[in-house]
Amino acid sequence: MALTAKLELRQGQQLVMTPQLQQAIKLLQLSNLELEQYVDGELERNPLLEREEGDSGDANGESPGSDGDQVNGASLDDDWLDLDKPRSDPDGTFDTDLDNVYPDASVADVSQDMFGSGWAGLKGRGPGSMSDDDANIEAFVSSSISLKDHLSQQLPLALTEPAHRIIGQYLIDLVDDAGYLNADLDELSEKLGAPESMVEEVLEALQKFDPPGVFARSLGECLELQLKELNRYDPQIAALLDNLGLVATHDFAKLKRVVGVDMDELTDMITEIKGLNPKPGLMFGSVQVQPVVPDVLVRSAADGSWLVELNSDTLPRVLVNRSYYARVAKAASTGDDKEYLSDCLQTANWLVKSLDQRARTILKVAQEIVRQQDGFFTYGVQYLRPLNLKTVAEAISMHESTVSRVTSNKYMATSRGIFELKYFFTSSISAADDGEAHSSEAVRFRIKQLIDGETSNLILSDDKIVDLLRSDGIDIARRTVAKYREAMRIPSSVQRRREKRLSGVTARAT
Repeated sequence: MALTAKLELRQGQQLVMTPQLQQAIKLLQLSNLELEQYVDGELERNPLLEREEGDSGDANGESPGSDGDQVNGASLDDDWLDLDKPRSDPDGTFDTDLDNVYPDASVADVSQDMFGSGWAGLKGRGPGSMSDDDANIEAFVSSSISLKDHLSQQLPLALTEPAHRIIGQYLIDLVDDAGYLNADLDELSEKLGAPESMVEEVLEALQKFDPPGVFARSLGECLELQLKELNRYDPQIAALLDNLGLVATHDFAKLKRVVGVDMDELTDMITEIKGLNPKPGLMFGSVQVQPVVPDVLVRSAADGSWLVELNSDTLPRVLVNRSYYARVAKAASTGDDKEYLSDCLQTANWLVKSLDQRARTILKVAQEIVRQQDGFFTYGVQYLRPLNLKTVAEAISMHESTVSRVTSNKYMATSRGIFELKYFFTSSISAADDGEAHSSEAVRFRIKQLIDGETSNLILSDDKIVDLLRSDGIDIARRTVAKYREAMRIPSSVQRRREKRLSGVTARAT
């Protein structure tokens, strides 16, 4: 067979991910905070974009622009800016004469006070005329002291030797946010080139710093330092701290034998330990927690249906300033300038359309979720239905990947709280009588209800919970119950029985 070269024409279709399409997909999965940051960056890069303020701009996302500077319809002339010029109330701000507002002063005195030396001094200042005596606004911003700063302030008061201070400052830098020292003294001694006895001496001094319990190398040592500060450390409490594992497992019978006390005294000791702070360093410094701002608002209507609307506070409003584009385009002389302006206009138009499409898609997905999970909004989590991305995607004629991006990092505010949109997509658990499947989230809620209803005389094992769920028509395995229980951080039936017994003893003691 001979090999020959030839030309052929073939027609085909393929999806090309253009930069604009990539941008639209990226905007879908951004949260409202990330979207705000992205839009801020675009506003800085693109001179044709501007924020919509109030009702300015038309419905097509275009800003008409303005000529001249005006305030409330009045032009800013030189007379208005002349602060030295005494005046009455030209704009009728007070709705009366100055004599009535300031009855004890003349009009001239009032004008001098309002527009005199203080305002006149400000008028003469330029952008670079700020003096050192001027107040710095940043100096009034509240700040919280960190744990390491708090410990460093105590260091010169406790240690006087320069070598000790160097070691102390090094140990302070090793303390974590909870106040623990996760380091080996042998390695520290070798790294610092100091005797281990000196490092131990410095550590002993640092362990007396405020807050009590800092520089501990374990939970037991942290509690020990706090008890010594309270003068409550004795051999019995020391034996209890050496066996904290028995406290965690609620093995009180063995704990009584090890500590050598009766049950009442043991209960008092455990209660005292529970009153201590296992992470003393967390009281210093603050981590700013960003509150969740819902993207969708759901409220009930008068006819019993649900109204779904977007939260306008999370939607950035940007406009394309076409009047500015027309004015600048006339002055563009080179080809590069014209190409730059054309790219800016195209990018600005696409961003406005992408933001609008993003908002419409979120609303469309949220409305379908509310329709599918109507029982949850009406009766509660026990009526949450199994739901997957495919069901919603087919209902609104979109791809599953689009629904997945829309529901990521988006939140819905309802009468039952704020939930992530992903929360409403749960796996299904078969019914025992071939009925409708149950949502896994509803099953978790039912398990928690059964455990919360326990008494000290009736603790439900996992097998018993399986029997109760099957009597409710839920076909579930024991290992699934155990998995859900552990996911909700609920201890086993043995540990719950010991906790109930301890709480009963504590109640009788008090």
